[in-house]
Amino acid sequence: MDELKWTPEEIMTIVAARHFRNDAMTFVGVGQPSVAACVARLLYAPELTLVYESGAIGAKPTVAPLSIADSELAETADVVVSVPEIFKYWLQRGCINAAFLGTAQIDRFGNLNTTVIGDYSKPKVRLPGAGGAPEIASSAKEVFVIVRQTPKAFVAKLDFITTVGRRKALAGVITDLGVLRPDRITEELVLTECYPGVSLDEIRAATGWELKVAPTLKETPAPTEIELAALRDLQERTEIAHRGRGTFDI
Repeated sequence: MDELKWTPEEIMTIVAARHFRNDAMTFVGVGQPSVAACVARLLYAPELTLVYESGAIGAKPTVAPLSIADSELAETADVVVSVPEIFKYWLQRGCINAAFLGTAQIDRFGNLNTTVIGDYSKPKVRLPGAGGAPEIASSAKEVFVIVRQTPKAFVAKLDFITTVGRRKALAGVITDLGVLRPDRITEELVLTECYPGVSLDEIRAATGWELKVAPTLKETPAPTEIELAALRDLQERTEIAHRGRGTFDI
């Protein structure tokens, strides 16, 4: 059998999918979190309850949604409630077991920026904004962040703090190079896993601060043929379903 090959984005998505729990009510953002959620439902957590900011509870998307308002979410949900209800009754009441979020920037303590790049009054790039991320991160019982690891994303100082990291809730930061988890004493992110074929020097070069490394750094199990097939089939179906509706980068 030929050696399996994968892209950095593919292994990041698959590793994220492995972290979804079958019995958990899970808040997910669009983009990589939703793609990972779809793979998780196919392979690991068929009874996973997905919750979206738009009010869809128990959504079962067959393709990755374009946005939180994608009709796929409402059509496949167990119930759709109002946005105030999803936040006040479900999220702030403590019903959400886990959340998977994306970000543009992250610092060593897990604080997130999805607001601006550059000075707030005259930004180089204006990002989508906070959305529900601050409330989700502050109320979910555990939080995972999915983000590509580059010096522009992993910064020593955020241009803007959109979402404050929570030491007790932040369960992991899943990147295209490895996995980081917060030290429970210092609260600083520590590299605990690296992916096959990725060197420690490569990960350090992609980090905008002096990266701490766990004493027993693990190598993450490589994607399997089944995992890659499920993800690639999902990508193909998503592209076909969304053709002509807009762009979707997964």
